[in-house]
Amino acid sequence: MSPPVLGIDLGTSNSVVSVVEANRPTVIANQDGELTTASCVAFLPNGSVLVGNPARAGIGQRPERTVRSSKRLVGRTSSSAEVQKAQEEMSFNILSGAHGDVRVQIDQRAYRLEEIAAMILRELAHSAASYLGTTSVTKAVITVPAYFNDNQREATRNAAMIAGLEPLRILNEPTAAALAYGYGDQEAKRVAVYDFGGGTFDLSVLEMGAGVLEVLATGGDTYLGGDDMDGVIVDDLAEKILNKTGRDPRQDPAARAVLWDLAETSKRELSEHDTVEIDLEVVAGIPMVYGLTRNRFDQLIEPLIQRSIEICDSVLKEAKTGTHLIDGVVLVGGSTRVPAVREAVRRFFRREPDTGIDPDLVVSVGAAIYGASLNDQSQAQQILLDVTPLTLRLGTVQRFTEAIIEKNAPIPTERTRTFVTSRDHQEFVAIRVFQGESDLQADNTLLGEFAFGPLTLAPRGQVEIDVTFEIDPNGLVRVTATDCQTGRAASANVRLSVKMNDQSVAEASASLPGTAR
Repeated sequence: MSPPVLGIDLGTSNSVVSVVEANRPTVIANQDGELTTASCVAFLPNGSVLVGNPARAGIGQRPERTVRSSKRLVGRTSSSAEVQKAQEEMSFNILSGAHGDVRVQIDQRAYRLEEIAAMILRELAHSAASYLGTTSVTKAVITVPAYFNDNQREATRNAAMIAGLEPLRILNEPTAAALAYGYGDQEAKRVAVYDFGGGTFDLSVLEMGAGVLEVLATGGDTYLGGDDMDGVIVDDLAEKILNKTGRDPRQDPAARAVLWDLAETSKRELSEHDTVEIDLEVVAGIPMVYGLTRNRFDQLIEPLIQRSIEICDSVLKEAKTGTHLIDGVVLVGGSTRVPAVREAVRRFFRREPDTGIDPDLVVSVGAAIYGASLNDQSQAQQILLDVTPLTLRLGTVQRFTEAIIEKNAPIPTERTRTFVTSRDHQEFVAIRVFQGESDLQADNTLLGEFAFGPLTLAPRGQVEIDVTFEIDPNGLVRVTATDCQTGRAASANVRLSVKMNDQSVAEASASLPGTAR
């Protein structure tokens, strides 16, 4: 019998690994006996690393050597607004790679974000191997936010391969959560999955039943999550200290790291209590205790919750449905533990959400269930009919774009458009591929580009070029250009910040530092 397929939820704040044994999913504990592993990596001066909860526990002592919430940056360009914001919030050193991708500088080495993610995945795989009593667990289903673009999905695949894993499928988190609740095994139902995690938010509407899962629409924000809730608490605490002492602790990396830890702890406690007492003396330098009430916290996070509800409204319209036609609402992500979040979901959908499975564990459980179906050829596999979360576009003249595959189009899919040259005797044409909802290139994400040619020399408009876009079941993009007159074709997996061939993956895997245990 082949080893089980791991179901891995690679999260912004925490990650989880599960397997299916004897037709029952099991969440695997890490070496500390905990079911969630912090998505955190600390680099020690001796060259080794701490991964997971030990790394997070020491963030106040080594803020500039501890990488947290890196999932928010994976697959982005260093010039993006999200990365610029992260540079203000994070204590570790962020810099630009040769292709405009994001790197993390530790001592004399610049790490790819895929390498950081690979260290977390390697730790999860080690926990699974120890639990299963084997070293041959290599296959995995790894989840990503439904709203991840092609670069972010490809970077996740790269991270898995660097970690020594074979990613059988990059599965959307909402789909995994719905599988965990067994909706795909019941009569046809329409399900909304509200996924509010540590760093990302998305809402997906699925039609499920009789082994078929069809995504009707999805939408989200890849920079909206529990980290932002922590951030508003940090600002609130910092302002109190600033008013009392005249010193802004956000300007000191160590003090800021301590504030983030205090904020996250306070957020968790406010899910159970009406008030939490926060001792700020270690940051303020003077005796100082601040009582943060749940009412004050709710006021601080109200704009964040409202952003998520606006996305819900938009996705329901795109799915051509209403809240009265939703049969179930599934909560995913640690941020859904916040009472104000649950109340907002309850009010919007006008029903009680499903809470039978821990929202921190449900995605990994669903990924393991889907992995088991891939691994057992004797069972009928779940049929997943997914959609592309963002419109796929081709760059045109004067920095405009033309939509090729519209948002929420079913995948896998393929579209071909014919274009003509814009100049006399044009030898090459630049194929520039974007994802986003704007007609302007600057407002979309550039996935990649390649030059196609030499073309047949002729006056402008007389050379026709077919450009074919393909999106595979993992949401990854491939583009082919063909000269209609000569039949010559060229294709590429278009990606800008995550160009890693087999050799690059092997080199990155071999150079990962050892984990301190």
